[in-house]
Amino acid sequence: MAVSQDTIFALSSGSLPSGVAIVRLSGPRCRQTLETICGRVPAPRRASLLPVRDGGGLVLDEGLVLFFPGPGSFTGEDTAELQIHGGRATVKAVLSMLGALEGLRAAEAGEFSRRAFQNGRMDLVAVEGLADLIAAETEMQRRLAAEHAAGHLSALYDSWAKRLTHARAMIEAELDFADEDDVPGSVASTIWQDMQGLKQDIVNHLAGAHVGEIVRDGFNVVIAGPPNAGKSSLLNYLAQRDIAIVTDVPGTTRDVLHVDLDLLGYAVRLHDTAGLRDTDDIVEREGIRRTQRSIAEAHLVLLLSSDPDIDWAGLSADYTGPRLRVLTKSDERADAWTPDGVDVMISVTSGEGMTALLDAVGGFLPDLESGQALSLPTRDRHFSNLRDALGHIGSALDAGPLGLDIQAEYLRLAGHALGRVTGRVDVENLLDVIFSEFCIGK
Repeated sequence: MAVSQDTIFALSSGSLPSGVAIVRLSGPRCRQTLETICGRVPAPRRASLLPVRDGGGLVLDEGLVLFFPGPGSFTGEDTAELQIHGGRATVKAVLSMLGALEGLRAAEAGEFSRRAFQNGRMDLVAVEGLADLIAAETEMQRRLAAEHAAGHLSALYDSWAKRLTHARAMIEAELDFADEDDVPGSVASTIWQDMQGLKQDIVNHLAGAHVGEIVRDGFNVVIAGPPNAGKSSLLNYLAQRDIAIVTDVPGTTRDVLHVDLDLLGYAVRLHDTAGLRDTDDIVEREGIRRTQRSIAEAHLVLLLSSDPDIDWAGLSADYTGPRLRVLTKSDERADAWTPDGVDVMISVTSGEGMTALLDAVGGFLPDLESGQALSLPTRDRHFSNLRDALGHIGSALDAGPLGLDIQAEYLRLAGHALGRVTGRVDVENLLDVIFSEFCIGK
């Protein structure tokens, strides 16, 4: 993959004004640029307080300047950082000055990370993890993204790829070097047990895909129930602001509204929905249709009612997933006992039962506090390629009667599918593995 020879630059520290602004540069003209605008190149990885001048020698600002020689930099190229004052005029002047220099241009979106990938500093999973780390809003999202950005998920996939390469090497050894004394007969048969184990490892890994999606994209909780059950009031109470209109008129909510909460470090997306009832109002019917669709896609449904004798099962007869039956307006009840079939009683007026409700919702969140690593697949392309790899390994295991060459081809396809996840789809040098294993040609 060709790497551009342009030296790129960009503001990397976010919106202005700010106390400090960081301008990042990457490319072959980094050293020359620092000599031109700062007078010298600082010692590698040592911050130096230097002036930043324009082409005419006018000092635009003074700040900390760092230089990271390639390939030991983020992008794998020579890179530099100018830590200057974060005023809009100052940053604009510095960026304009850089854009006027020969061989420099403003970076495109994501171009620093793209160069890091092209130069082998990061793979695709790590790049995606870095993007998620920047966008993370909850602790669990941060942990998941940090795991991916640090390369832990990639290391798992690389270990699987090595097992596939080893298995193919053993097959090639039997096919091509069977007459060598160092290669025992039927050596390929010793690798199928490991391939069966690898198949199960991928199956177990894919089982965590649901958890990975919840951590990264959020846990969807739908508030459902008849009109005037207190759905919008509950949404507003948990959001601590007025998201939904609350009136005594049935059918006020006609669309699906949502708010994002941080619960136990997880992103929880709470959806308010139209009241479930029979109606001739065409707009309200559309709202109820959207409610049913939201219920079908929910991770958890909160069934709300102010009537303890309601038919809870009839509220969402087609939904078979997790649910909590919530009796609302408990402050209007003369007794304090919880009726049969009710999981939680709440009041948004007094706050009664709200802690119990949040605790109950938290009970449905994934339990990742027991030391489980967050090396989980999170994107559709991860799932698709992993499923392809799983299918090819299964085909290799079943293709015994067809011959070792067919089985080796299925394993090659499995390795290629894994390589698509990380972006490492280079041709493996199988002979290196073979010679290291058997000393062939000695």
